[in-house]
Amino acid sequence: MSVAQIGSRLREKVADFSGILSKGFGKVERRFIHEVLYGVQARQSVRLSEIARSLNETIPLKKTMERLSTRLGRKKMGEEITNCVIEEGASRVGKDTLLILDPTDITKPYAKKMEYLADVRDASEDTIGKGYWMIEVIAAEAGEREVTPLYQSLYSQEAPEFDSENSEILDAVGAVAKHTGTNGVWVIDRGGDRLKLLKPLLEAQRRFIIRMRGDRHALYRGRERSMLELARACPLPYAERIVKEVKGKEVVYNVQYGFRKIKLSWCTKPLYLLVVTGFGEKPLMLLTPIELKKKRSLLWWVLESYLTRWRIEETIRFIKQSYDLEDIRVLTYDRLQNMMALVLAAVYFAAVYLGTQPKLEIMATHILKAAKRIFGIPDFRYYALADGIGQILNRIDKGPRMDKSRCQGSAQLLLFEFD
Repeated sequence: MSVAQIGSRLREKVADFSGILSKGFGKVERRFIHEVLYGVQARQSVRLSEIARSLNETIPLKKTMERLSTRLGRKKMGEEITNCVIEEGASRVGKDTLLILDPTDITKPYAKKMEYLADVRDASEDTIGKGYWMIEVIAAEAGEREVTPLYQSLYSQEAPEFDSENSEILDAVGAVAKHTGTNGVWVIDRGGDRLKLLKPLLEAQRRFIIRMRGDRHALYRGRERSMLELARACPLPYAERIVKEVKGKEVVYNVQYGFRKIKLSWCTKPLYLLVVTGFGEKPLMLLTPIELKKKRSLLWWVLESYLTRWRIEETIRFIKQSYDLEDIRVLTYDRLQNMMALVLAAVYFAAVYLGTQPKLEIMATHILKAAKRIFGIPDFRYYALADGIGQILNRIDKGPRMDKSRCQGSAQLLLFEFD
């Protein structure tokens, strides 16, 4: 199959997916969502100038950018797009699917005029700089490689409507749970053990696995003790060998694990503390309402579910790097938030939509080959998919296909046939 054939069919699929995303919008907004989704994929960039170039319009580039900027400023557009992505991905979330929630950030060290710039911690440099906070929710199965991006929001503690990080996290949980219901197990790292998060999660009867700090306290056999004290006295009858890749090198951990049944002073429901040693000086402590038993496979599933976060860190890097997220240059807060939702849609398209039907899976294989990676296709294939999509759309250089039947969210999507 030629690049032109692949490119033509890829443009059709972008139009199909944008139709799903924009089914509740008016004609002008549907066109805008289609154009930005196409441009972000084609140029692998969130800069309006690059998106405008991908559209290949006959009018001056400045005029195209002004039009895109105006439409991007529509309030609450991002929330509606995010809701459509969650609705589309909810069918992939089963009872035990992991819903991994991860707070992250984008840094803008040289930005001066962007609205509500806030202090953020640059994890790569371990410094405090200017930028914005983000909440990501990505669904995955324990021990599996496929992921489903479901939620991505940007916020600033300097914005007038900002309440707290806890509120942002609970908003993310609520937005996803609106479509997934009681399905899924929430996985949250340190910081998720705050009382203002634990109480709402337990009251809503959410299933979760949350990493605990050692200074939290719990009731065990009628006495209140620190989690760290309980963990250090916990029997650890099971052992596993775990290999993690760190900066291109394999690091081996020999871990032991067991559990305690505990209670929190303010909660009548029994909880369970999975204790794991071997990752560092202090034991790893995972709190869950899921009933634990002396069964290796069950305990390992809880531990493996938490360790799946390691793979999700790679997904977060993919989102930032593949679409040059930290190069975003729109100045207003509404536009920033809307663009984050559109990037979420682009990531969902590359990571999920191209593989949901057999014929699309075939096209995804062609796209992976088009990426022409020097070191081959990596295990984390979404980098190569994003590169391949960008290269194909750039090589045909025709702009998005504005077919009305494909941009109105029709339930009857047209499937292409391969020669």
